[in-house]
Amino acid sequence: MTEELTVGKLVNTHGIRGEIKIFSHTDFPEVRFAPEKKLIVYPPNGGARFEVIVESAREHKGMFIVKLKGYTDINQVEKYKGSVLKVPSKDLVELPENEYYFHHIVGCEVFTDEPGSESLGTIIEILQPGANDVWVVKPVKGQDILIPVIPDVVLDVDIEAKRITVHLMEGLLP
Repeated sequence: MTEELTVGKLVNTHGIRGEIKIFSHTDFPEVRFAPEKKLIVYPPNGGARFEVIVESAREHKGMFIVKLKGYTDINQVEKYKGSVLKVPSKDLVELPENEYYFHHIVGCEVFTDEPGSESLGTIIEILQPGANDVWVVKPVKGQDILIPVIPDVVLDVDIEAKRITVHLMEGLLP
């Protein structure tokens, strides 16, 4: 089985004609929810996963209203509220240089740019508070470390080696 990426969550129905409201978990909703795109539905009750094909989609109040091929009635989709929507990882959208997917960053070990530096810890989460992302680093012991993802701090990202080098500006360590 190929690895899959979560792209959204089916949070509700929309109207009576089988449209669904999706809370997007992707930076590329216009690609993921485009007509003819396949989505893999994981029902919330643990039922068998299945594929659907997008017929149409539009953004509406921070959500995406999606019409699926073959679904024409609210009763056909209502039972899937709470489902997670995924795509095969082979469908990754190519990113510009120095941009990364969350799943590439989470799990990376973080080191400082000081000679002989020991690991600060492993990235366990990515926060998106506003101007820039913040990586949450879990050290072996002690409080989590918050690393702002800005050029002055993040010096090198080696996805293959799962290793990130940062410059610790004053006040970053707890």
